[in-house]
Amino acid sequence: MSQSQTIDAPVLVLVGPTAIGKTELSLQLAEQFHCEIVSVDSMQVYRFMDIGTAKVSVEERARIPHHLIDVVDPNEEYDAACFVRDAMRAIEDIHGRGRVPLLTGGTGLYLRALIDGLSAGIGQFPEIREQLQQRLTSAGSDKLHDELCGCDRVSAERINKNDTHRLLRALEIFQATGRPWSEHIALHQQQKTTRFSNMLQIGLTCSRELLYRRIDMRTSLMLGSGLEQEVRGLIARGYSPELKSMQAIGYRHMSNYLNKEWDLPETERLLARDTRRYAKRQYTWFAANPALVWLEVQDHKRIRERIVGWMGRSL
Repeated sequence: MSQSQTIDAPVLVLVGPTAIGKTELSLQLAEQFHCEIVSVDSMQVYRFMDIGTAKVSVEERARIPHHLIDVVDPNEEYDAACFVRDAMRAIEDIHGRGRVPLLTGGTGLYLRALIDGLSAGIGQFPEIREQLQQRLTSAGSDKLHDELCGCDRVSAERINKNDTHRLLRALEIFQATGRPWSEHIALHQQQKTTRFSNMLQIGLTCSRELLYRRIDMRTSLMLGSGLEQEVRGLIARGYSPELKSMQAIGYRHMSNYLNKEWDLPETERLLARDTRRYAKRQYTWFAANPALVWLEVQDHKRIRERIVGWMGRSL
């Protein structure tokens, strides 16, 4: 399917920060509105990583068909381009069954890539990447992130210093092209073509206090549900803690605990703290999307009314 094509069939989007309550609400909406769910989550694509990603259970997947979960192994590369390819295929299949795709998750980059298209024309620069990788090893991510702040503050604000894959990519693009990654994206945005003509995008929100309580509860639940055993199992399978997937929130923290860098209370404190920071970054990503209709996560009646009204217009 080319970028110039327009999809007229309805597509529903439900996004929001981690731990806000997307999963159960998406299941309820999928049942009511005859949807199949397409995960918009950069971590749930990985097999064997269930607890730390808050992946929907087997029972929940039996309740409603889910797509883009357990797609690749933790040592395989998966990025926004892979997501767009797989999501477009899933959306087409769901429409072919006469049902509505419900895209739900918290990875704003993936949603933006799907709706607006991928930034084109930026190649790979292996020599520059190798030099940056060596500098990362010798100087550390703090130093490289400071450099990114100096040459591309917009990208630096959305890329965490621990996300070394994207940190190196941003520096690689600037050094190779002389233009910040954020400018490449902005230029592409000006040239984008509409892909979805019948899409309702709902963003879930709640008070900061409630969200933080939910994050604290999820952190405790993950640790109590066997996150340590899950990470031990991944390492036993041969998946290095240095892998991109294993550097994600939760997995990185548990690896540090297993390496005796932190005790368990400190691991829980830092995991909750970093998850709160991640939620803030998610809000920043989604705030840049003017098409999102923001609704309180607890106001199920208003959410359903909005979808009903949109469905009526979509017929």
